[in-house]
Amino acid sequence: MTALYAGERAASDESSDATPSPPDESALIEAFRDGDPAAARSLVDATYGRIHDALSRLCGDADLAADLTQETYRKAWQSLGEFGGRARFSTWLFRIAYNTFLNHVRRPLRVVPLGEAEAATLADPAPGGEEAMSALEEHRRLRQAVLALGEQLRFTVTAHYWAELPTAEIARLEGVSGAAIRKRLAKALEILEVSLQEVAP
Repeated sequence: MTALYAGERAASDESSDATPSPPDESALIEAFRDGDPAAARSLVDATYGRIHDALSRLCGDADLAADLTQETYRKAWQSLGEFGGRARFSTWLFRIAYNTFLNHVRRPLRVVPLGEAEAATLADPAPGGEEAMSALEEHRRLRQAVLALGEQLRFTVTAHYWAELPTAEIARLEGVSGAAIRKRLAKALEILEVSLQEVAP
């Protein structure tokens, strides 16, 4: 299960719950509401990488993630008046990103024929690429298992592990206790462990 949070903190690391909001976040939001474009750029600079990375893990496609990230900010700017400050801006923004992803996957699929060159490349991986292919397969199976979780568990797992949001922040956004979020994470990890064992070769 290490692939779920490789390079990130474990769910039991409660020290992250005390992460303070950036001291100028509220000021930047107010400045942007007043029409300051530099404030918008500062908010994007502070949050873009984390939002894009989380969407990349959700959709498994960096280019698509970039498009969804742009759509996320467009929606965020349109609804900034609804941001009440109960949770941090980055936490609120991830909820928009998550919903943007869900809206995308619920759209009718467009089938694009695979060209001969692309088919040949996929069918004949470069020598020495077996390890990379194995890692990609592991991430694909993990992503499928995460997306198969129930709504509450899926959002909590992706927010905590893929968007790197502290449990206390997720709790504030969801309007529940920190203990409830930790229980969700524990339950989700149990389900994922079983799911991944069932599909393991």
